[in-house]
Parts: sequence; C-alpha cells; structure tokens
Amino acid sequence: MKDRLIKIFATFFFIGYLPVMPGTFGSLAGVSIYLALKERPLFLFAAFAVTFFGGLYASSKAEVLFSKKDDGRIVIDEVCGMLLLYLLIPSHYLYTISGFVLYRLFDVIKPAPLARLEKLPSGWGIMADDILAALYSFMLISAWIILKRVVTF
Repeated sequence: MKDRLIKIFATFFFIGYLPVMPGTFGSLAGVSIYLALKERPLFLFAAFAVTFFGGLYASSKAEVLFSKKDDGRIVIDEVCGMLLLYLLIPSHYLYTISGFVLYRLFDVIKPAPLARLEKLPSGWGIMADDILAALYSFMLISAWIILKRVVTF
C-alpha cells in the first residue's frame, strides 16, 4: 500500500504514466493548482511546501520502485517547480502563460547548471533542476517586468 501511495504522489495521480509529454502535463497540473489557489496565497504556499518536501521523499522512493534514476513517470518535480514560479511572479495571464513556456523550455533544454543538478543523489537530483528552472523563469519574467517599466516610463 505504501509503495502504491508513493507512486501515486510521485506520478501526481498517474499523470506521469501518460504516453506522451508527461512532464508537460505535470507542469499543466501545477498551472491548474495555481489557478485554483491564486486568490489564497497561503494555500498556494502550502501546496508548494507539500509538493517540495513530499516530492523529495516520494521521488527518492519512486526512483527505487521504478529501478531507474529520474524516471520520466516522476512528475511531482514539475508540479512543484510550477508552483514555486507562480509564488514568485505577479498574477497576470501574460506572466502565467510565459512562465509556463519559459519553465518548460528551461526544464527541457537544461542550461548550466540544471543538468549538473540532476546528478545529485536521489530525490534531490530529481527536484533541484526543476526548482532552478523555476528560478531562471522568474529571473527572465522579472527582467521583462523591469524593462517594461523602464521603456514605458
């Protein structure tokens, strides 16, 4: 039973079992949670905390259950990364959409040092690159916001 619960959480209710783009669908699950909770920032923060700490534990255990390092079925890291990003950026549909696109781009391309973070042991290796992808996305959106203010006076 415990192994089943770990798989359910790590795959975020079986989204990770989708045959195509499970990471993208995991990220969309994060967007959905954000949209449901954006008016309640404390709940949004709680959702992030649960996916981060629960994700560290569940992804470590799921890696063993799936017998594969950073198995593609584990998508709790994408859910967590999206929630972190949306905690950091202003609530606006343009930032929501561009945040999703930037996050997926960074998560797929893995610019330095994202790829190196995957080599961290167990759950840390699974979660850390997604946290940094969220922070990279946040930095670009922040630069966009600042540039918008400077250019439009």
